Amino acid sequence: MSQLPLTPESITTLVHEFYDEVRADPILQPVFDAAIGDNWTPHLDRMVDFWCTVMLGSRNFQGNVFGKHMLLNGVTPEHFLRWLALFETSATRLFNPADATEFKTVARRIAASLQYGFFGEVKVAQPKEQS
Repeated sequence: MSQLPLTPESITTLVHEFYDEVRADPILQPVFDAAIGDNWTPHLDRMVDFWCTVMLGSRNFQGNVFGKHMLLNGVTPEHFLRWLALFETSATRLFNPADATEFKTVARRIAASLQYGFFGEVKVAQPKEQS
């Protein structure tokens, strides 16, 4: 796939392709199923709004990312490792290096913040490169 320009449409592609992988992942799928169930459309819409706000300054997203995630049960460092690895692979595949790097930087910051909430420290800084 050729590299996509940074637009709401390309962010939608990223979000949908990434979460297709999450739903097929044996480590992440149970956590997401427990939290989201069959309500994927609203979640995907919110994630598109979130990433458009972060990457494009759209200001479409309003919410408490930290508080919402702190309600989840059974989250482990392995979940963060898989989430980051899948997300970073998707961002790298779809976007030019500069845009992919920005997506990855934001994702790592989010992961670090949530890990402090769950574990009191950052247990997974970044995933190992996928081969």
